[in-house]
Amino acid sequence: MPTQPNLAEIKLVLETVLLASADALSLHQLKKLFDVELSSEILRKLLEELRTDWTGRGVGLVNVASGWRFQVKPEFQPYLERLSPEKPPRYSRAVMETLAIIAYRQPVTRGDIEEIRGVTVSSAIIKTLEARGWIDAVGHRDVPGHPALYATTKQFLDDLNLRSLQEMPALENVGEMSATLEFNSEQITLTES
Repeated sequence: MPTQPNLAEIKLVLETVLLASADALSLHQLKKLFDVELSSEILRKLLEELRTDWTGRGVGLVNVASGWRFQVKPEFQPYLERLSPEKPPRYSRAVMETLAIIAYRQPVTRGDIEEIRGVTVSSAIIKTLEARGWIDAVGHRDVPGHPALYATTKQFLDDLNLRSLQEMPALENVGEMSATLEFNSEQITLTES
């Protein structure tokens, strides 16, 4: 008769590993921690219990596109910034508009973006978004020139604390968003250009 897994011990291991990990961990990665076979259902239940256990604290367990991670709650971010006062990255309005077009219309080519924005999209804008890990070329359109098709990445979803694109705000609400966006407890400020 197989032994029953010690769920309290498994939960403690999950908590420890997630606190120590710099990146979100998927259910598949978390399953590798244990010698016993654990179902995704049991892992999700234990992770939800952990999320509940951490309610009311300055750090919380969140589920994002790449998996599960602990992160500082936004209201406590100013205290961390006092320890290492770094300026948040500044992105031009053109960069943020380009990102929004890619996020809501993906996959798109530079030509599609230029048609929507009404201006040329510089290579620097695309390189900035690729360097941040927010977009990636996911293929090529089957037309003359075979332009690259761009789409957002899991990193983009993780930085917005989203599990999928369906969780993004409705397009009509995007215009109501403030000029400062919250990305993973890190403020990213828009600059005029």
